[in-house]
Amino acid sequence: MHTLVVFFDVLVATLRDVAPIAAVILGFQVLVLRRRVPNLGQVLIGFGFVLVGLAFFLEGLELALFPLGKLMAKQLTAPEFLGLDPLGGSDAVQWQNYLWVYLFAAAIGFSTTIAEPSLIAVAIKANQVSGGAVGLWGLRVAVAIGVAFGIALGAYRIISGTPLHWYIITGYVIVMVQTAYAPKSIVALAYDSGGVTTSTVTVPLVAALGLGLSHNIPGRDPLLDGFGLIAFASLFPIMAVMGYAQLSEWSAYRARKKSSSLEQEN
Repeated sequence: MHTLVVFFDVLVATLRDVAPIAAVILGFQVLVLRRRVPNLGQVLIGFGFVLVGLAFFLEGLELALFPLGKLMAKQLTAPEFLGLDPLGGSDAVQWQNYLWVYLFAAAIGFSTTIAEPSLIAVAIKANQVSGGAVGLWGLRVAVAIGVAFGIALGAYRIISGTPLHWYIITGYVIVMVQTAYAPKSIVALAYDSGGVTTSTVTVPLVAALGLGLSHNIPGRDPLLDGFGLIAFASLFPIMAVMGYAQLSEWSAYRARKKSSSLEQEN
């Protein structure tokens, strides 16, 4: 009974959050465009599915994904698992003792990104618009590698206690340089790829991992150190996609140059 009451509260809160969006869309349709909503019955049914689905999703986050991320962070940083002195305090925190944390962070970043619905949608549209020039799996894997590296580096930042802005500023400087040299057709897609990774599947686990690490690493503050992993998950895919395009362009150039050399020899 308690579970049903909690779910009803989440459903009401979701309705309150989604209602302004529906009001704006219907308001423009009726007051500005002055047209009836086509297939109104289907729209209302779909709206109901959205509300129930969001409510289930939010409740699932609280019951499963957030606790799971924190639990994994707690287990991977436990002194008995690492073979460390539990009374060592913050002075005993050495980044090289947490290799399993970096591996887990990279694996979570890669797997959640591959499964990210937003990225799948963008990859499908990019493949269609480019006529197959942008590979469906090539884009997804490139973004996933970027997220994996970013989350692992973000976990290192939390463990080492280094300032977040060092990484973010350096990363965007690299992105600016890459933007100047990357193929123009891929730049906008790379920037969008960085945004779509921070969506329904990736954010809950990544946020839970960051908060779990900051709670269990001695000397870390959850408010100061627990957040920031999502910024890494947004930044490094941009680098990865532009790097993927640059490598593809360089490889194509090498192939053309080699083909031209063979023709001249013949």
